[in-house]
Amino acid sequence: MKPKIILAAMILSGSTQVLAAPAPVSEAASSQSSIEKRLATLENMMQQRNFLQAELQQQLNSLQDEVSQIRGVTEEQSYKLEKVLQRQRELYQEIENRVSQAYAAPAATPPSSDTSSSEQSFSSDLSENEAYERAVALIMKDKRYDQAIPEFQAFLTTYPDSVYTSNAHYWLGQLLTIKNDGVKAAEHFKIVVNEFPNSNKRPDAMLKLGTLLQEQDLKAQAQKILNELINQYPSTTAAKLATERLSK
Repeated sequence: MKPKIILAAMILSGSTQVLAAPAPVSEAASSQSSIEKRLATLENMMQQRNFLQAELQQQLNSLQDEVSQIRGVTEEQSYKLEKVLQRQRELYQEIENRVSQAYAAPAATPPSSDTSSSEQSFSSDLSENEAYERAVALIMKDKRYDQAIPEFQAFLTTYPDSVYTSNAHYWLGQLLTIKNDGVKAAEHFKIVVNEFPNSNKRPDAMLKLGTLLQEQDLKAQAQKILNELINQYPSTTAAKLATERLSK
């Protein structure tokens, strides 16, 4: 009886081992599934990264295009500004040449001549430069003195703080002198003299103002302003002309 029991126990033991054998295969399958999930996750992350890189590259290309466009606009504006400044330099040189000729022959001094030296500074505003140059051209080029007056008045209204403000007042003084409006002309010359002590128009404005005051029979005021001109700007042509006027 005992041998049979032992044999039965051995058979049962073997069958248990047979049934337990498939367990390692299930664990391998589970591990493989986990690896596949991780690989899928990595692939998804790589795809997202590639997408972000492509989007960033596109944005970078767009920014580079915008920078190129801005650089082109800046270069174009710089070129236009340089052309305006060059035109003004030529215009002021022409004015200086005419003034030199006028001083060489005082009796033939044209009423539209500008008795000042070239401008010492220029505006960086293209519109301001163009407006001032347009007003000056009406005098120097077109000889349209009546049209130049409202042009300079409009310039002063539009650009009250312009670097050309003293010039514009000086020109208005000249133009109103031509129209025999000595009172209003004197007002503009006074503005140059009193409000723009560093203006290169000031010596000539003092000479013009003294002349107008003398014509208005305000001799004491005329003598005062002409003496100030001689004392403050002794080496200028305006001072020499003032000396001649006082001697008469």
